[in-house]
Parts: sequence; structure tokens; C-alpha cells
Amino acid sequence: MSSREKFDSAFRVAFELSQDEPLQELAYRQHKRWDSVRHMKLIAQLEAAFDIMLDTDDIIDMSSYREAERIVSKHGISIDA
Repeated sequence: MSSREKFDSAFRVAFELSQDEPLQELAYRQHKRWDSVRHMKLIAQLEAAFDIMLDTDDIIDMSSYREAERIVSKHGISIDA
């Protein structure tokens, strides 16, 4: 599974999204399923998928799909690979 597939899967699992739902525009408080509980589920999914530990600032700053890409890439992971 590619990094992109793992990344997208984390979002789909955390927010219970189907394969045909677009992810790129997902943002906290703009999507009905992105609440605080599912936010922490997303964090857990990303940490498990990439074997990383996100710090508190990153968890708070993760407010969109695009921001999550930036944060995960800080850990040396290329999402496009």
C-alpha cells in the first residue's frame, strides 16, 4: 500500500467515508463527521499507519486534509510516494 493510500485510508476509516467521497477539501468544522472524537480517531489512524507520534501542537493544528499532509510530511514521510 502506498503512502497516499495509507493516508487516505486513515481519513476514510476515521470519518467513515466511502471510496467515492472526495478527501482533498475535508476540513474541521466544515464536515459534519469531523468532530473532536473522530479527530482523535484520525490521529490514531495516522500514527498507526505511519508508525509516528504526533505532538500536541500538530494534533491541534491538524485542521484539514491538506494540513494533515504537511504535518505527516514533517516526519519524513512523502505522501505522494
